[in-house]
Amino acid sequence: MKEKDHLLNNGFTTIDNIYTAKEVEKIINQINQANTDKDTFRKSSDLFAIRQFLKEVPSTLDTILNDNLRKILTELFGKNYFSVKSIYFDKPASSNWYVSYHQDLTISVDKKTELPGFAFWTVKQNQFAVQPPTEILENIVTVRIHLDDTDQENGALKVIPGSHLKSIYRPESINWATETEVSCNVLKGGIMLMKPLLLHRSGRTTNNKQRRVIHIEFSNIELPEGLNWSEIINLN
Repeated sequence: MKEKDHLLNNGFTTIDNIYTAKEVEKIINQINQANTDKDTFRKSSDLFAIRQFLKEVPSTLDTILNDNLRKILTELFGKNYFSVKSIYFDKPASSNWYVSYHQDLTISVDKKTELPGFAFWTVKQNQFAVQPPTEILENIVTVRIHLDDTDQENGALKVIPGSHLKSIYRPESINWATETEVSCNVLKGGIMLMKPLLLHRSGRTTNNKQRRVIHIEFSNIELPEGLNWSEIINLN
């Protein structure tokens, strides 16, 4: 699987035609029917987001986990994979929301527990997050499901290939004499796979087109005794 090699070496890859137009519309309709009054829903003029997405909109799960995605996950993890975090983002056509370069350094867990190697605890909306040892981050793969055509004019991720291999890589230390930036354009119904330690950013929308993405993180390792993933959903 050439996409797997690209993911391991560069920290990301894109694959088109994972979902049909009918499947995409079904997912969008299910999202539109969800109850948006809960604390896990965030609404502003620049962003609509649903945290713990698979828990809040479970009707989407069968469509999201179609044969195409299951085949990819099995290639990456075998049959013992599970989801550990999920978020839905809707960046409106008029959005000027911008995110600077960063790595995804935290995981969502069920409670705060003092354990070696786990640091920088935070809690938002009763959701605990912590930075775990790097080997846990290195095991995770993020799948970004694109419900709209996405390019650099409506917020496609910009990434620095290979930066995930440098462990914790502070954005202020990026050496642009040696690093390059790539725009991860994805067609509607396609996906982007990425490693959490990959440096990435997204720009403002400039073409008046919407960008809707479902962000799901997958793993196949359990956390140390006394700590659990907060959103774990077994998929087999």
